[in-house]
Amino acid sequence: TEHLAALVAKLQETGIKFQESEKGLMVKGPHRLSATDVKTMPYPGFPTDMQAQVMALMSVAEGTSVISETIFENRFMHVAELRRMGADINIEGSVATVKGVKSLKGAPVMATDLRASASLVVAALAAGGETLIDRIYHLDRGYESIESKLRSLGARIERQRG
Repeated sequence: TEHLAALVAKLQETGIKFQESEKGLMVKGPHRLSATDVKTMPYPGFPTDMQAQVMALMSVAEGTSVISETIFENRFMHVAELRRMGADINIEGSVATVKGVKSLKGAPVMATDLRASASLVVAALAAGGETLIDRIYHLDRGYESIESKLRSLGARIERQRG
């Protein structure tokens, strides 16, 4: 888990606890996460590829998070879709200020890339109601059988063909 150290450290700041055992990894979170600031950096810093997913988590965290993207430009393509679900996110250049809301609402949203797809799945799992994510094929480039894996954890998720 050494390569995940920066991500695990950030998630621990939100109140999530991790416990490794021979059987695997136990992850336990509080009823509501605490906001934390994120600054993407080259390895071993916080990975830019996890920025969108953590932003989705911070959209329902208690407090305000500042997320700074230092690696790539235009890495906030998912923000408009998170806003459709009720997220309170303001962007100024490469910095997003995320004010946590009590809950997100299901909505029709559109994925623009792999990271955006993953962030929308995270947001949909946290949202009340039903979310339909269009162009989910982006997700398949990085996450094999994600629906069945999430269902095994209790998620109500299905892929619609058509």
